[in-house]
Amino acid sequence: MRRFENHVQKIKYEVLREISRLVLEGTLKEKKHLIPEVIDKGPEPRTRCCIHKERAITVERVNLAIGDNYTSNNVIQVLDEACDECPIDRFVVTEACRGCLAHRCTDVCPVGAITFINHRAYINQHKCIECGKCKNVCPYNAISDVMRPCRRACRADALSINEKKKAVIDDEKCIQCGACVYQCPFGAIMDKSYIIDALELLKESRLDSNLNVYAIIAPAISSQFTYVKIEQVITGIKKLGFHDVVEVALGADMVALHETKEYAESIEEKNVITSSCCPAFVSYIQKNYPEIKDKISSTVSPMIAISKLIKKIDPKGKVVFIGPCTAKKMEIKQENFSESTDYVITFEELAAMIDAADIRLEECEEGLLNNASFFGRIFARSGGLSEAINHIIEEENLEVDFRPIRCDGLDECDKALKMTKVNRLNGNFIEGMACKGGCIGGAASLTHGPKDKNEVDKYGKLALESKVKDSLRIFDVDDIEFHRKFS
Repeated sequence: MRRFENHVQKIKYEVLREISRLVLEGTLKEKKHLIPEVIDKGPEPRTRCCIHKERAITVERVNLAIGDNYTSNNVIQVLDEACDECPIDRFVVTEACRGCLAHRCTDVCPVGAITFINHRAYINQHKCIECGKCKNVCPYNAISDVMRPCRRACRADALSINEKKKAVIDDEKCIQCGACVYQCPFGAIMDKSYIIDALELLKESRLDSNLNVYAIIAPAISSQFTYVKIEQVITGIKKLGFHDVVEVALGADMVALHETKEYAESIEEKNVITSSCCPAFVSYIQKNYPEIKDKISSTVSPMIAISKLIKKIDPKGKVVFIGPCTAKKMEIKQENFSESTDYVITFEELAAMIDAADIRLEECEEGLLNNASFFGRIFARSGGLSEAINHIIEEENLEVDFRPIRCDGLDECDKALKMTKVNRLNGNFIEGMACKGGCIGGAASLTHGPKDKNEVDKYGKLALESKVKDSLRIFDVDDIEFHRKFS
């Protein structure tokens, strides 16, 4: 039985499920205005002050999911109506204040926002610029820091609060990782959806024999639909109308081979190379460390690699990626990849589509999915790429010095990039994963938890092929373009 981690995830699912149901019926245009009443039945509200507020927020969720009223190119968007319940005052003086004579808090405040009233410090919130200097110098730890969860989650520093106390995303800084989406306790930040595009493509394929729609699933699926077997999920996906289901892990095998070759050929010249599998990590380098962007591997991501292979084998093929990553939705918009992956949907969206089609996974037969190696499958977790490259180096007896730095989350990535910038990195290959834990920590995962890594390793060991080259032996990949160009 499907369980939801929280009410935010459940409400998001309900909206996506209703949209999917109407698309399948062919009545979305005529009935989309009814979705708020279906989701928020009333008369009493579930989470907000009143049923009218809840329905107004649902309208925004529907509009974002179907692409209405949003002009920004950014995948991640703030739902203005939903963003209003967080604490407005970040730094607050607590009862621990002793009114000490040192007055370090007032001395350090750059804008004069702190005064003493009745022997206790007082922060004028109209003046406060939230620099945090007062908190750092207080000898009693009497100043609390209540940073909004979205800002705390955004390690790219792309979030700010406007004069109306609403969250604002700086599109120039945002790397589309979706950390704010997952961490917002009110579901006030969402990712744009391709769910309608994917469903319409599937409907079209039923009427057109010259159109085959392939689902490519990220290896992170191993820790998602925990109440059924992965093989049953594969059958459920096919019942949606997909021509076939292919592992992105096979693309990871191709990437591992190509990236190892690129590393061996260019490491002496570059001194340090960074991975290019995580689009959020690549975007972070381009936006924050442009002076070292030439060190980014030119190898495409596994999603792009497997899409290219599918379209080479089947000219009638269209490809829909299914995974936990919101940044992938921006990756396919890049000019170089316009002819590879057609749409991206998340595991959350897949669950909604399956239920809207009345497909019961627990009743599905077990389908087949044996397309990749152990090393391709462990790309889903932090360190998986480095292990794959090291495996190939050993198999090929390559005489190269491979010293990987495995960066688990954006904070660790930033530290490694800073050291690279000043030529002090204690290694020569940076495997960067923007999400904690790797892809298994993606914002649009159905489940988040420490067990995910073990599930990925278990899934990897189920692979029929233990070596990367063994999984690729039947495919001709020599003429596929695996290089990407960076602007």
